[in-house]
Amino acid sequence: MIKRGNIQSAYQGKLLLATPKMADFRFERSVILICSHSSNGAMGIIVNKPTLDWKFEDILKQLKINTKLSRPSQDVFFGGPVEYGRGFIVHSDDYEVPEVTVHIKENYRLTANADILCDMANGKGPKSSLLALGYAGWAPGQLEDELLSDSWLMCDPDSNLIFSENSENKWSAALSKMGVSPSHLATFSGQA
Repeated sequence: MIKRGNIQSAYQGKLLLATPKMADFRFERSVILICSHSSNGAMGIIVNKPTLDWKFEDILKQLKINTKLSRPSQDVFFGGPVEYGRGFIVHSDDYEVPEVTVHIKENYRLTANADILCDMANGKGPKSSLLALGYAGWAPGQLEDELLSDSWLMCDPDSNLIFSENSENKWSAALSKMGVSPSHLATFSGQA
């Protein structure tokens, strides 16, 4: 049950799954990792919507970051509509930039600076990562209201799901993890 009074970091590190009641088309079938949550609002990264316009190499070129590795092209994700020109890297806990990296929860970190991109380009970055442009943001109480209106389901994170290259199936895989069939969401009401 969602309680308004107890919101300090209550959802940080959780995954949000958009339901058919999500009215904003930008979030349709989205899977979002909540990176921060407090009485000041919430911030998250969409982890299942690769952009069609950008690849990792494009970002490196634009920032004039040289790479010594030839690596498979990594997708760049639409992290959300806020600050779309800014990059964010969700990654495993084996990498950190002091005073920059945000500890999301247990195994997950968020870093938003060029140092991590340089390290990733040269094989010194985190073992697992997801590069996103922009983020999803909620004003104080907004996320709680959206949860109460059944726009989102919430579940525990899963590294295989967050960092999987199979973006197209992340939403249905997350629902399956919860024991929810996408076909049953049309009549969905309440929180899991």
